[in-house]
Amino acid sequence: MFEEYIYKGKQKLRCGYTTGSCVAGASKAAAEMLLTGKIVDSAEIITPKGIKLNLEINGHKISSNKVSCCVVKDSGDDPDITNGIKVFAEVSLTEKGVEISGGEGIGKVTKEGLDQPVGEWAINSVPRKMIRCVLEEIAELYEYSGGFRVVISVPDGETIAEKTYNSRMGIKGGISIIGTTGIVEPMSSNALIETIRTEANVRRLEGDVNMLLTLGNYSDSFVQTEMPFSLERSIKCSNFIGDAIDIGLETGFESILIIGHIGKMVKLGAGIMNTHSANADGRMDVLIMCGVIAGVGTDVLKKIPSCVTVDAALDIFRQAGVMEKVLKVLAERVDYYLSTKVGNEIKTAAVIFSYRHNITVKTKYADTLIKAISEE
Repeated sequence: MFEEYIYKGKQKLRCGYTTGSCVAGASKAAAEMLLTGKIVDSAEIITPKGIKLNLEINGHKISSNKVSCCVVKDSGDDPDITNGIKVFAEVSLTEKGVEISGGEGIGKVTKEGLDQPVGEWAINSVPRKMIRCVLEEIAELYEYSGGFRVVISVPDGETIAEKTYNSRMGIKGGISIIGTTGIVEPMSSNALIETIRTEANVRRLEGDVNMLLTLGNYSDSFVQTEMPFSLERSIKCSNFIGDAIDIGLETGFESILIIGHIGKMVKLGAGIMNTHSANADGRMDVLIMCGVIAGVGTDVLKKIPSCVTVDAALDIFRQAGVMEKVLKVLAERVDYYLSTKVGNEIKTAAVIFSYRHNITVKTKYADTLIKAISEE
């Protein structure tokens, strides 16, 4: 088991390794078996992050002209859907160079903007480089001057891919082989932010000029039932609203519309652009401030701090007959902070909803951007 740890607050979490590391280890072991005829039980690689991995070879198959080896993906304490999958590399000898292709369970790229060109196997550039490096190492070690052909496969890849956003992003038929450092850091925000960036690139290259951000499952359901455009148009940013807006500016979108449940979106009323509870809360503080601006009496406002949820606070405002006034102020504040975030360079807007109260709050340009997105 890989024994590398990081801390998130007081929690000690074990790191894992990427599918890219798996294919590099499996390729190295297979090449060594092919050139020596000897069984290899493990493969040592150096990840792009500089960390040494000693990967166990979980299974192998040897024939006269090719060898297949398997490494089991270990995601550590990260809740990764690919944890425990078997990643195979089949290596055969060629005259020169290193040819890398996919097999069972590996997806193919169908949209522009991804790491590989359309029509290519979804094996990203860093894993490809890792494979080439370990094969060059083996060739030098055993004084082999020819080339290699590597075929990567994941038997459960197509089934696993159905539980991901691969299809929406333009990867069909299986999973992608990814990883930029070779190491999986549990609960890392970097991977999600890179996914947002990838989706943004895909949407821009498909011609979208108006960016549509959703926060999660509630947002997705709202888009599907209440909006005049397909959910396929959206990019899910989870809590990373500020990072997604920055990516939208970087990739050249002309406007950004954010759709989210009020439980998260209320934080934008204080300019909080990462809505994870571990980063910042302030929900009740925002509602109290909006209430003060809206002229709500102190007898009502004093009840808000004891509320656990935003919906509970809205119950109090509704009973006092002031909910609409408070939400109007909230919309104005969200509009202000979104505009400030982009430096007023492009139009921004938000659609904020609550199923419990059957309300939809829109900022100034929301209807304009809804129309623009629906016409794209």
